[in-house]
Amino acid sequence: MLKIENLSFNVNSGEKEIIKNISLEIPDGKLIVVTGPNGGGKSTLAKLIAGLEKPSEGKIFFKGEDITDMSITDRAKLGIAFAFQQPVKFKGIRVIDLIRLSAGKELSIAEACEYLSLVGLCAREYIDREVNSSLSGGELKRIEIAIVLARKSLLTVFDEPEAGIDLWSFSNLIDVFRQQREEIKDRSILIISHQERILNIADEIVVLNNGEIEKHGKKDELLPELIGTSAAVAKCKGIKKELDD
Repeated sequence: MLKIENLSFNVNSGEKEIIKNISLEIPDGKLIVVTGPNGGGKSTLAKLIAGLEKPSEGKIFFKGEDITDMSITDRAKLGIAFAFQQPVKFKGIRVIDLIRLSAGKELSIAEACEYLSLVGLCAREYIDREVNSSLSGGELKRIEIAIVLARKSLLTVFDEPEAGIDLWSFSNLIDVFRQQREEIKDRSILIISHQERILNIADEIVVLNNGEIEKHGKKDELLPELIGTSAAVAKCKGIKKELDD
């Protein structure tokens, strides 16, 4: 489905290389999790795939088509969706409007509410709310995930979906991803995450470190090694503390 060839991304007039000549394939019908230390280039890779950033070198192909120079809008039309680490606000636009826009059809209120229920929100309280600063960060995050789910894209990219949400909502989110994992056939999901519980539902794990792919393999092969390191354990504890707080 998605193929990355020799991709690099530089900043500061080429002085700093964030992504370093990486190649990666994301097949149909798979849930892939990209993990690794902070500053390793994970979010940058997600933005390159979505079209928010343009690579310095290399190519990106989707369904056999070269999308390297395509805009985020054109990529969305092809079937690529992106959920931001920090969701954007839309003053004056209601939640139901965004869900219908994402779904590409005139959903009934009941149909739209199903997506809010998936992410643990009481639909009656949120369906007519404006997507603005009156919503908390956690609420915005869950609404954005509901909007992305409504789109049913061929490839959905989530950048640290656990960031900024409470522990109960995170458990609910895991159930959503697990359900999506069971339902995807010709669609794929790419998640940027440190969280062990998200890693545990992956088909494949990619470890990105210092802008390079350090490891890539099946979850059953890599996860025991990752959670067995003191650095991984410390990171998981740090994430849990943030969620508990």
